[in-house]
Amino acid sequence: MAADFLARFEERLGRVYGAEKVREVALRLAALTESYREKISARPAGWSERDALLITYGDSIPGDEPPLRVLHHFLRQRLGKLISYVHLLPFYPFTTDDGFSVVDFRAVRSDLGSWEDVEAFSRDYRLVFDGVVNHVSASSRYVRGYLAGDPAFRDFCIALPQETDTSSVLRTRNLPLLHDYPAADGSTRWLWTTFSRDQVDLNFSNPEVLLEIADVLLFYAARGAAMVRLDAIPYLWKKLGTSCAHLPETHELIKLFRDVYDAAAPHVALLTETNVPHYENTAYFGNKGDEAQMIYNFSLAPLIVWSLYKGDAGKLTEWSRQIAWVSPHATYLNITATHDGIGMRPTEGILSEPERKELVQLAFDRNGDMTGKRNADGSVAPYELNLSYFDAINDPRHPAAQETEVRKFLVSQAIPIAMMGIPGIYVHSLFGSRNDLEGVKRTGRARSINRAQLPATELAADLEREGGLRREVFAGIKRLLEARAAHSAFHPDARQEVLSLHPALFAFRRVNLETGESVLALHNVSAQTVEIGLPEPEAAGRMRDILTGESLARRVTLGPYQVRWLLKEPGSSSVEH
Repeated sequence: MAADFLARFEERLGRVYGAEKVREVALRLAALTESYREKISARPAGWSERDALLITYGDSIPGDEPPLRVLHHFLRQRLGKLISYVHLLPFYPFTTDDGFSVVDFRAVRSDLGSWEDVEAFSRDYRLVFDGVVNHVSASSRYVRGYLAGDPAFRDFCIALPQETDTSSVLRTRNLPLLHDYPAADGSTRWLWTTFSRDQVDLNFSNPEVLLEIADVLLFYAARGAAMVRLDAIPYLWKKLGTSCAHLPETHELIKLFRDVYDAAAPHVALLTETNVPHYENTAYFGNKGDEAQMIYNFSLAPLIVWSLYKGDAGKLTEWSRQIAWVSPHATYLNITATHDGIGMRPTEGILSEPERKELVQLAFDRNGDMTGKRNADGSVAPYELNLSYFDAINDPRHPAAQETEVRKFLVSQAIPIAMMGIPGIYVHSLFGSRNDLEGVKRTGRARSINRAQLPATELAADLEREGGLRREVFAGIKRLLEARAAHSAFHPDARQEVLSLHPALFAFRRVNLETGESVLALHNVSAQTVEIGLPEPEAAGRMRDILTGESLARRVTLGPYQVRWLLKEPGSSSVEH
């Protein structure tokens, strides 16, 4: 282990744990990192315009073989290299929460496949593993060992007196923070549970917990992870009397995880899941990308819904001006739908309270739901909207012509595909899935509305059906990804300038400073035809719409919900930057 990494470990650990025993913990962490370095295959790092990420459960597309194998074959056959990253949502043994109550971090669910299937998958795609490190299943060996009094798991959980005042702690669920568990010595332990009774938080104030999780994260790199998504990471460090969210110790531990990967597996990136207001979210980049290499652009999803609902891109335009280039080592994951709901906290400070209430009502009106969070004063505020993204964009009560619904939905997907960063596409958005109301009835959970399985045979038939909804959505997204991959202006590091050209247009210019290529991306979020004069410098020459091949000059017309990505034609007058 290089001396500089050991020094970095000591520095980080000192800020978290204080001076006592830091040297010992740092040496153990360095030895652990060194032991994995030879087990981890070196892989390319970095990103380009050819990168796009798919979010999916391992069994989202089940078939006649182990689901991981079916999914791998399906993606290789249907999408090929149009996606480069695949985020496999937790594929470990679990008890509840569709995988996020992990029983064993180092195992693959037998009903999904094996580590051999995961490693085969990783040879074709950069895999994103979930690091669900804030909490574990109450059935995990960590919690069972703690309750049994096993010395190996002493202080692995956080026990407090039942009457402890926890009112300052930020709550994202309408559930108690402390739950009771019987211990082997006959006592009752009231353990910290940020999310549910079955999800017991780990105690990172115990360095043994840190070392165990560092081992898990390195194990993932050895098993083929190219990126690790740190689930629920804002709540990692607890300090009574504070919100227990975004604490300095949490940021230091993420940076420590980054240091560990930089030492043993520098190709592995960190993605932080921080479904919070935008200014809190961007803090996880650290100092120009010395923390997470990637963060979710969470405000994008609700603001796109709002824009298409109102036929006005004003709020989206205003907010997007905050999206700035960070560094060659950090970028945004631009998402609309995910396996969770559409986050409402990222709209705080962007939409007014009446506007936020209107967005919640939209979800209710479109057969969806809203999950709330409990505030310190006992009130409940919107946390997320639960409905499929297709139905968030297209009102199922008042269906329009399918062509219109597809065009409207494709606008919502074109925006994150073109924006600065890397697009993240949820498997159900890829196929235009609608609300799974039967799934909600079956499970009783609001999030099930967007987590249906798509049997491979049925999905293949839908994709072959001429004029079918799934076929049209899938073909449209593929065209957008093909156009992105072909143009360096969409490189994640290419600069972005947001423009105000018309209230109904979300418009921005992407410029690759290395190649000089520039694309003017125009997205009509309204049902009206919009005509504008091209801005300078685009007005100085002829432009080609890379989605249609059409040649344009000076003025451009966009039909309802039309997308135009305009590139300077060869031989036209030069583009000024």
